[in-house]
Amino acid sequence: MAKIAFIGIGVMGGPMARHLAKAGHILTVYNRTNARADAWVAAHGGTAAPDPASAAADADAVITCVGNDDDLAEVTLGREGAFRAMRKGSVFIDHTTVSARIARQLAVEGKSRGLHIVDAPVTGGQVGAESGTLAIMCGGSDAAMAAAAPLLGAYASRIVHVGPAGAGQTTKMVNQITFAGIIQSLAEGIRFAQAAGLDLDKVYESISGGAASSWQMTNHWKTMAQEQFDFGLAVDWMRKDLGLALDEARANGSVLPVAALVDQFYADVQAMGGHRQDTSALIRRLPK
Repeated sequence: MAKIAFIGIGVMGGPMARHLAKAGHILTVYNRTNARADAWVAAHGGTAAPDPASAAADADAVITCVGNDDDLAEVTLGREGAFRAMRKGSVFIDHTTVSARIARQLAVEGKSRGLHIVDAPVTGGQVGAESGTLAIMCGGSDAAMAAAAPLLGAYASRIVHVGPAGAGQTTKMVNQITFAGIIQSLAEGIRFAQAAGLDLDKVYESISGGAASSWQMTNHWKTMAQEQFDFGLAVDWMRKDLGLALDEARANGSVLPVAALVDQFYADVQAMGGHRQDTSALIRRLPK
């Protein structure tokens, strides 16, 4: 049983924190919107803290799942940030999808304080968080991973230590680069099938067991065809993720023409009012 501070209990963080509580850990939670933290405590127990530092005081582990680089910097290194209160030897795990730069910065800052630091972005979406079957790609030292792994197992079915600090974030970029192309291809396939007058259920039955199969097809074929987009990773967040990947590509000299194109397609979806719709809303760009 560990004392855990969980910072950021939104669509992803809330279920992850719930799995930790069910596993018997003692949780103190913090959320920028206090009402959300209070509601989580009312439902699952534990304590709500007024700021990240208060949440982190005396914790064995601090876990974050916030919005972007600036949010992460604020809750860790800010005036009331968790790093100010974390004790030597405790572990810090970040599940936010952010730049590799800030992941490496936090690793350096953490090392100077005697902390174990793991950048640990996730994939599997809201469904994976709710069911406790997320896949987690981790960057950090062997010692940090050893400290983090027992906690991660509460809400993940796959945990991979991919390399040193920042490697988790760059691996998440690979995931989003690949994911973007799959969604666009699936959108085109569905619209083609509709234009051809095919029975979409039969098409799915025919192709879902072959080379065209993907997680996206399995989980969103029907919802995309039915124009249902009120769940999962929001378009705004996907554009943030693709922006991180494109920035990193400029730094390492790689070329991402498909990811860059799909990023602009998502800009079209935003212009259509789809900011908070699921990434599968990419199909809205294509005429029926």
